[in-house]
Amino acid sequence: MGVWNTICTQLASNQICAMVTILQTRGSAPREAGVRMIVLANGGFSGTIGGGALEWEAIAMARVAITETQSDGFGPTLHQSQQALGPDLGQCCGGSVSLLLEVFEPARLAELSILAEAEKVGAFETESKIGELQVERSVIGATHPARDGWIREQFGANKQTLALFGAGHVGRALMLALAPLDFRVVWIDSRNDPFPEVVPGHMVTIESLDPVGELEGLPDGAFILVMTHSHTLDFDLVSAALLERRFAYVGLIGSDTKRARFRRRLRQAGLADKDIEKMVCPIGIPGIQSKQPNAIGASVVADLLCRMEQWASVRKNKQQSLMRAGRVAEGEQYG
Repeated sequence: MGVWNTICTQLASNQICAMVTILQTRGSAPREAGVRMIVLANGGFSGTIGGGALEWEAIAMARVAITETQSDGFGPTLHQSQQALGPDLGQCCGGSVSLLLEVFEPARLAELSILAEAEKVGAFETESKIGELQVERSVIGATHPARDGWIREQFGANKQTLALFGAGHVGRALMLALAPLDFRVVWIDSRNDPFPEVVPGHMVTIESLDPVGELEGLPDGAFILVMTHSHTLDFDLVSAALLERRFAYVGLIGSDTKRARFRRRLRQAGLADKDIEKMVCPIGIPGIQSKQPNAIGASVVADLLCRMEQWASVRKNKQQSLMRAGRVAEGEQYG
């Protein structure tokens, strides 16, 4: 659940909550500017601004502000502070951070629901101005001109699409490992009723008699992960995915022996070596030998996170190159 959806859920339950944002950092700091955490009236929290003494101090400040607002309605709904991580908090980072604390009351639900709806769609940007009592925010486009005294904030996320073919033991372990991460998972299996009754909200399950045909509906740059119950189906999926030449990653569960056999069969099927080389098998990070589904899931997800960051960097560089050449407008997404 995103920042504004978490806040609006609390407000809809007639609960006060707070948001702590790192506005600026100087020197070494545990997290970067723009990260946030939500503190609830019951003391619970979601998100992180870096852990340790800084985070506990921020939670304490937020709970005091929430309590004061609950008791008399005149608590500090907006507060800025500067924290020197070494002298003030005893942390070894050595830098300092500027924090913004906002308290939200149920009366603002309708106003903030606009941001919550935008967050459900994906990443977006706001133009924000810190006033005396609250922060004024409005959703803007990437080409919106900068204004003095206003800051830009980014919310939401453009989730990386991952097509997971196969709902066996490892597929289910991967589902749990992927649940809290920024992936949009399309989970596909050809068998009858293969999926658990409950899956995370950002996962779509598809029972399909034609799993290979499901590749057509996936976006460019999607990650493809193949681990079905059938080696024949595995081969058909990998072969088709590689031939499309538009996916950022094509992974196949298996051993070095399976990799060698698939490479030979792909070559016999007429695929070029440059396409075959893009098949990743075995999957996961090197050094983890365990065959337990949860261990495989953790290893694969760790590798996928590395590849997601690499792919995001590649897309950004390509988009910037095209912008310099005048071929795409600022803010346009490059697939």
